Amino acid sequence: MRKVKLEMTEEDKYITIKKLVETDGNKQRAAIHLDCTVRHINRMIKGYREKGKEFFIHGNRCRKPTHTIENKIKQKVLDLYRTKYEDANFVHYSELLQEYENIKISTSTIRSILIDEYILSPKATRKTRKNIAIKLKEQLKVAKSKKEITALHNAIINIEDAHPRRPRCAYFGEMLQMDASLHNWFGNDKSQLHIAVDDATGNIVVITEKNLQNQIHI
Repeated sequence: MRKVKLEMTEEDKYITIKKLVETDGNKQRAAIHLDCTVRHINRMIKGYREKGKEFFIHGNRCRKPTHTIENKIKQKVLDLYRTKYEDANFVHYSELLQEYENIKISTSTIRSILIDEYILSPKATRKTRKNIAIKLKEQLKVAKSKKEITALHNAIINIEDAHPRRPRCAYFGEMLQMDASLHNWFGNDKSQLHIAVDDATGNIVVITEKNLQNQIHI
């Protein structure tokens, strides 16, 4: 849409100035029509007389911005993250690329490249994961090919099942992960089943069941 708007604006300027020169028209009226000053109208008249229609073609059209990343670099950034550095967050990944791969690229650019492929940082927040999942589900509604539908389904599953990764503790007993569930575990009375797991080893340390009448340790 942006490109169409740009071309229409250039064409409109060319037609207006061409008519203005050929008919010796009113510069004030042309300035109002093009939403510019009379001084700028005079510059365009001069440009038209010297270069014709070419003067109204924007010099940057069809040129890539100087900060555009080449497609082969983008692909390399994707491939390296998928195969070699998938556990790194985006800040660390930019440092690894510069140190070991001789690729100097900003963290924000890395984030854009990876998120465009629905690859999230291990430190991505729950809100970020939720927003990406919503976008994927919207795309799934209009997807047509089997290949596209399968890819979107897999991306949604990966994002919803993923959790921020953290290195395990080094020593047994350093951290216990605890959880509880209220359910009819024993008979008709609801009770709370608590579990504690050692972070370093993954071993279950204790399971405790509590209700109003008793308390059982396993």
